[in-house]
Amino acid sequence: MSSESHLSDKDEKVLEVQDLGAIDYNDAWGYQTTLHKHLIKRKREAEYRATLLDGDKYAHYLLLCEHNPVFTLGKSGKESNVLLDEGELHDKGIVFNKINRGGDITYHGPGQLVGYPILDLDDFFTDVHKYVRCLEEVVIRVLADYGIEGYREKDYTGVWVTTGSAPHRRKICAIGVHLSRWVSMHGFAFNIENDLTPFSYIVPCGINDPDRTVCNLNDLTSQKVSVEEVKDAVVHHFSEVFQVKTRDGKPYLLSTNI
Repeated sequence: MSSESHLSDKDEKVLEVQDLGAIDYNDAWGYQTTLHKHLIKRKREAEYRATLLDGDKYAHYLLLCEHNPVFTLGKSGKESNVLLDEGELHDKGIVFNKINRGGDITYHGPGQLVGYPILDLDDFFTDVHKYVRCLEEVVIRVLADYGIEGYREKDYTGVWVTTGSAPHRRKICAIGVHLSRWVSMHGFAFNIENDLTPFSYIVPCGINDPDRTVCNLNDLTSQKVSVEEVKDAVVHHFSEVFQVKTRDGKPYLLSTNI
């Protein structure tokens, strides 16, 4: 587990944690976009800073949720990494979306914890690579709570574990982000208790290597671990890594623009 320090001392930052539960991918994407625009507006309009949601001009957001089965393809991804045609996707009940994050193809579904940090990185640091490393660090620390050593692969984003006597590298958490004016959206997908079968219908993250596949947390532990249990650990370690004060919040205006 890495013990590196990530952030310099700055004014106290508030992270509002919103648990969206099970939510359709497009609904969550739309809500992310609403908050993302809100934080950008905060940066652009000095007068608006005094009339923010909840009256707290320093709030950032972490959305936690699970999705119905969906494949998402990032801006740099190849559509050929989806191995099913449209009819087969329909038969299996899996939606396919092209989205505006970085990275290639991945899968979201029930039993996977998805986290969407909406952060104004001007309040933290303006370094996208460092931001991704920090997201990885959160997951690495959660895995350590369960006695599992997570690590980074040199040429790939996300968090990996090694299994078997002949080392087999398996990805347990995918990461893909989008930044505009240093405000983040999208985030991480942490496999907890999800069915991994749908990953066989794609080339996950565009990595076509039999030695680099996927796993979930329940594959690695002797006890059954739930998404709800891991949420608390993620919030705890996120607050440590990003040095923020957390508070619970409720989704604002899910169907309207801020």
